[in-house]
Amino acid sequence: MTSIDEPLVLETAAKYGVPVPVAQELLARTRPCLYLVPYEQLPASRRENARPAARTGGLPALPDGLAWPEPRNPLVLSVDCAALPHDILDIELPADGHLLLFTEIEYPPESSVVLHIPAGAHTTERSATYDLNGETEQVRVYEPRTLYPVPGLTLDGDGEAGPRTRTFLDAEGAEDRAEDRAEYKVENMADVGAEDALDSFEAAVLDMAFGGPRPGVCVQLGGFSDSWDMAPDVGDLVLFAQLAGQAIDYNVFTMNLIVGTREDIAARRYADLQYDQQC
Repeated sequence: MTSIDEPLVLETAAKYGVPVPVAQELLARTRPCLYLVPYEQLPASRRENARPAARTGGLPALPDGLAWPEPRNPLVLSVDCAALPHDILDIELPADGHLLLFTEIEYPPESSVVLHIPAGAHTTERSATYDLNGETEQVRVYEPRTLYPVPGLTLDGDGEAGPRTRTFLDAEGAEDRAEDRAEYKVENMADVGAEDALDSFEAAVLDMAFGGPRPGVCVQLGGFSDSWDMAPDVGDLVLFAQLAGQAIDYNVFTMNLIVGTREDIAARRYADLQYDQQC
């Protein structure tokens, strides 16, 4: 699973005036994820040996005898499971083969489909055109974009803050902050509010896990959702994937989220996944 050096986190907390117990509570509210990003969004330190692991858009390669899933939504994501870094996520994805996601990203989909194509299966690329009652129709085909995996951390933004964090955010937090600054010999720290300090610290930790500034528009596997509205990953539901519309088409401003139980994801019961589109 994605890890981050705790001493470095505590050193960073001191720079922002965040007490050690608050930093530790924040780490307890994180979950690992994989970002899938274009090459130009890779952190410089990860570019030399980068290996592609996914693609948005394009046409699906399906096994013989398997038709394009009805109602013929566009293919929006293909993931080469064997090319993903292993032991990163806390949800169980297939170790090999390909995951294909068919859904509508421009309007709320009537149905969406995730397929797992086993490794070694004989496949052929399918045409976007098809016959419907004697008329030739065509599925929307998005421009293919190659994506590279980058481990990261996500934060439960809707989770209840721990007791030390709540204390920090009230007036008593100022004293804790001052004590930590003295302990770590931090000088010239701007006297910002506790909430701003915590927000800046959270962003710094998540950027450190990514290896640079996190992409604002991307595809994400696992972790907590970065939803625009009410988060769908609540209760027993965890995030399987989320796709920003602009990661697939620059002119589509939606957030597409797929959630399910850990048990259904591990058992590859993808028909039981739930889809939520926000805009």
